[in-house]
Amino acid sequence: MSLSHVAIGTVTGLVAIVLLLGLANMLRGGSPSLSQKLMRWRVGLQFFAILVIMSALWLKG
Repeated sequence: MSLSHVAIGTVTGLVAIVLLLGLANMLRGGSPSLSQKLMRWRVGLQFFAILVIMSALWLKG
C-alpha cells in the first residue's frame, strides 16, 4: 500500500469522524456553537482531503 493510499484514507476518515460528531451533537440537542465549530472543521478537512486526493492523482499520473 502506497503512502498516497494511506493519506487519502486518513483524511477521508477524519472527515467522516468530524461529520459523525457533528451529527451526534445535533441529534442530542447539543451546543449550537459546537455544531458550528464542527461544521467549520469538516469544511476545512474536506478542502484538505481534496488537495490530498488531487495531489496523489497528479503525482501518480
